[in-house]
Amino acid sequence: MRILLCLVGLASGTWFFPVPAFSLTGDLTNDPAKVVDKYLSLDKRGVRLTAQTYESVKPYVAWEQEEPVWNRFVVIRDYSVSDDVTQWDVVSSTEAFIPITFQVLGVVHVETATFVPGLREQVLSVHIRAVDHHWKMVGPVFPPHVGRSRLADFVKDAMLHEDDADRADALRRLREALVKAGRS
Repeated sequence: MRILLCLVGLASGTWFFPVPAFSLTGDLTNDPAKVVDKYLSLDKRGVRLTAQTYESVKPYVAWEQEEPVWNRFVVIRDYSVSDDVTQWDVVSSTEAFIPITFQVLGVVHVETATFVPGLREQVLSVHIRAVDHHWKMVGPVFPPHVGRSRLADFVKDAMLHEDDADRADALRRLREALVKAGRS
């Protein structure tokens, strides 16, 4: 059942309110969709690009495996998380699959410092579960989905700190391609 009816007794009578099943699970007071949204908000801002900033997403995940070193980043315009419980695949009151949609601009290949444009919509289903009285994403582990302007700034910083002239030139071309992708 995707929605439970919560019986609320009030002085003026008894009322029925539709309440997501997740709100009835004790200490798990946060909306699980908001937990997914917070993770994606941080991801869009590039926190998974470096080991130093990755720590900020750890409270939202309980991956069974370590997150790999990514050889590609997905460049996005934006994302949305379905907060409509009827669109979720609810496994139980402590576990669900929540659909998310990305507006993808393309992919950056890290090794070659290249941007491959590809406007499309990407839909994923995030598996979320109650872990130690908190909502945590348990899968799938997917590559960083970073906002275009944030990734362009990240590449600019890398370019300014690059000693190898060829690599700096490749980073400059990558940054130009990312900036151009924002104009389309």
